[in-house]
Amino acid sequence: MTEPVDRTTLTAGNAATPAAASPPVAPAPNRSQWGDVWRQFRSHRGAMVALVLFVGIILFVSVGPLIWRIDPTYVDIRARNQGFTLAHPLGTDQLGRDMLARLMAGGQVSIAVGLTAMAIAIFIGSLIGVSAGYFRRLDGPLMRVTELFLALPLLPLLLLMVTLFREPLSQTFGAAFGIFLLIVSAIGATSWMQAARIVRGEVLGLKEREFILAARSIGTPSHRMILRHILPNVLSPIMVAATLGIATAIITESALSFLGLGFPPDFPTWGRLLYDAVDQMVLYPSRVVFPGVLISLTVLCVNYIGDGLRDAMDPRIRGR
Repeated sequence: MTEPVDRTTLTAGNAATPAAASPPVAPAPNRSQWGDVWRQFRSHRGAMVALVLFVGIILFVSVGPLIWRIDPTYVDIRARNQGFTLAHPLGTDQLGRDMLARLMAGGQVSIAVGLTAMAIAIFIGSLIGVSAGYFRRLDGPLMRVTELFLALPLLPLLLLMVTLFREPLSQTFGAAFGIFLLIVSAIGATSWMQAARIVRGEVLGLKEREFILAARSIGTPSHRMILRHILPNVLSPIMVAATLGIATAIITESALSFLGLGFPPDFPTWGRLLYDAVDQMVLYPSRVVFPGVLISLTVLCVNYIGDGLRDAMDPRIRGR
């Protein structure tokens, strides 16, 4: 005989039975800000192609002289004005100097000038921009100075600076290094204005953000506020301005060298190669084409890299 089932006990037993465990949810992968920037930068095809080409140019001017061991200043009158040969793949100039070696050495100088002058300009521009945007009393005077420099004709000013300080610096530091210091200082001291205005605008917007107001309300000193809260948040426009500043510095140095006010003749740069070849460009067009193409390609690559960085570091474009 079957015993009656106690429904109360059955219900209680069912309620006490633990539910089936759900599968664990995989944690979301950690995503850093720079990782997102790199992923967005990789999606910019033009910037990636420009980055590959720019790295190739850097390897050409830095690693190339270690493989092609010909002195770019060696004069061989017997080999002057040669065409493309196995001994000289890009020919020789009017003094018999190897053009391939001179292109490599000239690229080292031109890119070094661009990077150094850009660093000087970004430092001055960031310092003035942060000071003008954060300190209200300094905003008016610093912006008037910036507008004054913007109103000056830069190329005549550069020519004047090079003419006045060329001999003293050459006698003090030597011809090559003195001219290098003069050119990078002149270019850096006359190309910081755009960076200053960009940084000032970003700082003015950041001053009204909640985290800045909260940090100010608890008595954070100004220097710590700038170093820990302001500068990290204006880093993206500074980096974009820096990449574009490299291109401007390379073009400016090439223009000075083309006008004969750059480096001495025995110190090759891409602009100096153009200056040396301009009188014979009809008979030997390759001497103008090769340095001109390298200047244009380097500037184009840097501009595309800057455009890709701007898109990658702008949260509105990233959609975040």
